[in-house]
Amino acid sequence: MPVSADELRQAMRQWTTGVTIVTSRAEGIQHGMTVNSFTSISLDPPLVAVTLANHTRTHALVARSGVFAVTILSQLQAELADRFAGRIPEDGDRFHGLATFLLSSGAPLLADGLAWLDCRVVATHPLPESTLFLGEVDASRVIPGGEPLVYHSRIYRRLA
Repeated sequence: MPVSADELRQAMRQWTTGVTIVTSRAEGIQHGMTVNSFTSISLDPPLVAVTLANHTRTHALVARSGVFAVTILSQLQAELADRFAGRIPEDGDRFHGLATFLLSSGAPLLADGLAWLDCRVVATHPLPESTLFLGEVDASRVIPGGEPLVYHSRIYRRLA
């Protein structure tokens, strides 16, 4: 018998991750959300995966546009991570007052991150409450030498 959602949640809190904000844009509408269910899948071809809850605006925009962008956050961006994690409601403008830029897809990327990936959806895997999107990375940028925002057991942390 599989473990319960709560049991898995408790176990996964022990998995340390980086923190990203995934964004998308379609038909003049942009939105984004904080995501730690993000990973590199392949270097050749360059593929990443992200899982988004089905009920979110970001999911709807990625599904409609077929593109998403990922900003990998620095340790100085915990407030930004909280903002995109829902402190501003789903229907609010999470980008208000923030510096953004574009690479290839038109999805906004957030300034002052450590790295940025611009992706085109090449496959989807529907799940009961979310969707796994596989994206081919069409463009990227990196700021070398920064410190990442790290998340473990429901707390942002710093690397020693």
